[in-house]
Amino acid sequence: MADALTLATIESFVGRELGVSQWVRMDQQRIDAFAECTGDRQWIHVDVERAATGPFGGTIAHGYLTLSLVPWLGSQVFSLETPGAKLNYGVNKVRFPNPVRVGSRVRSTVSVGEVTDLPSGKQLTLKHVVEIEGEDKPACVAETVVLLLP
Repeated sequence: MADALTLATIESFVGRELGVSQWVRMDQQRIDAFAECTGDRQWIHVDVERAATGPFGGTIAHGYLTLSLVPWLGSQVFSLETPGAKLNYGVNKVRFPNPVRVGSRVRSTVSVGEVTDLPSGKQLTLKHVVEIEGEDKPACVAETVVLLLP
């Protein structure tokens, strides 16, 4: 894991890769649980028999399931050791260039984008590239935004 990022040191990490998370398997149970939570039960995600004859040769993870793993995968790479609240402010850009087939393993590489001073604290952007083991194109590329309150 990279060093802990603090309000005093965070700017020194701008433009740097912080590290890579562990691999996590995207199994059908996880996909089904996400479908149940979100109500997104599209057949390419949950109908194993139909998806076997579909465009991907089996079920695939929801793009938003992959995106939802970004905070957890990121927590394996770095920590924010700041005194105040750390607020998820949103996502500037998200793309899903490659589907995650059931049984695949994914991991995230995290880099620091920008740090901006605000009257209420600092705004931190992080770039996450979620790769699929054995694939050239990533599953997800996302730029997340965190507000760090003093």
